Amino acid sequence: MKKNNSFLLDLIKSQKDNFSLDQSFYTSKNIFEIDLKTFFFNQWVFVGHISRIKNKGDYFLFKIGNESIILIRENEDKINAFYNVCRHRGSHICLEEEGRLRKFICPYHAWNYDLSGKLLKARMMDNDFKPENWSLKKCNSLVFEGLIFINLSDKPSDFENFINPIKDFIKLHGLGKAKIAAKKTYPTKGNWKLALDNFHECYHCQPSHPEYCHVHSKEYIQAYGAGSNTGPESKMFNKKLEIWNKKVKKMGYLTGEYSEKKFSNFFRSAERTPFSNGKLSETKSGKPASILMGDFNEFDGGYTTIGPSPFNSIIMTNDFATLFTFIPKSPTHTEVELIWLVNENAVEGIDYDINEIMWMWDETTKADKRIIENNQKGVLSSKYEPGPLSKMEVGLDKLKKWYLKHLELEITK
Repeated sequence: MKKNNSFLLDLIKSQKDNFSLDQSFYTSKNIFEIDLKTFFFNQWVFVGHISRIKNKGDYFLFKIGNESIILIRENEDKINAFYNVCRHRGSHICLEEEGRLRKFICPYHAWNYDLSGKLLKARMMDNDFKPENWSLKKCNSLVFEGLIFINLSDKPSDFENFINPIKDFIKLHGLGKAKIAAKKTYPTKGNWKLALDNFHECYHCQPSHPEYCHVHSKEYIQAYGAGSNTGPESKMFNKKLEIWNKKVKKMGYLTGEYSEKKFSNFFRSAERTPFSNGKLSETKSGKPASILMGDFNEFDGGYTTIGPSPFNSIIMTNDFATLFTFIPKSPTHTEVELIWLVNENAVEGIDYDINEIMWMWDETTKADKRIIENNQKGVLSSKYEPGPLSKMEVGLDKLKKWYLKHLELEITK
């Protein structure tokens, strides 16, 4: 272990069960940099959907830490991910956030690369220069059901092992045959752990999210509001779930849930649950906002929530999906990106109303931005100290314990 990490190890060991973290975990630049390396760079994180780059040469950039990743469509069947670094002297190649290219041309010395990353042209090099040795460096990437996943580790975990427990929940909704209806980023002045803490508990939902509470029942919010078993058990909701599961199985659709049973590199979850009071979708009226997606031939009144990693969530009704990506930017800044997907054949204004689809999570995420920013302001105070967690913050405590254990393993290598 590095000597300068001994203080951090002592800090980790001093954290109290069922309390929030000490101030340094939300403010320290050193801890933030270790966090990026330990967590974001070692997870399979989806950063976009294939419908954003529909045509050959379409690309967009994803930025995390000091890394800029180019996601580009090489052809109809292949999407590539490259580090945005020219192999000559390191200049960024793509300077715009998104666009379309026939080939890569470095703006510094005009080295040319094709869409597979192969070096095509480098002027006035020595005779023994071998272009085949100077292709763009690839970032680990895979497309699953239309979601573009990247992993920045030099030794990424096996993707099949990662996706296997949650893949059927994703497949049910046909995201590979979807398109982006809307995309919005919410710059949030708060540490990424404060953003995730907020997302992993629904203790704040009643006082802070009237839209969410309008759509979801009190019993659901208590027991499942931040995922399965993240709050006190509700016998009333369990009975509704039991009845709904039997109905949905007869319809031929997936039911059930998944959560991690033992410590691992992954922090995944998934569950299917029913809406209450005859609602069919996550809209103000409870009525559908678009045409059916995936395997659904009729509405089953269900709701699918998936956490592939701490940095992503997928929340889906039968007719649309909301994708979340949490992107740490600095010790006190996180970008929260939301993408709304609909059936690829749906026509805006005829088959779906974008305002209905965006309504709940747009309003809820704007409120979360305010909540997290106020939380960060208080955490910066000299008088901040960790407070005790409630019975509805079980999910937050699970995430905290997973985080601390991983961090300890990383710094004691």
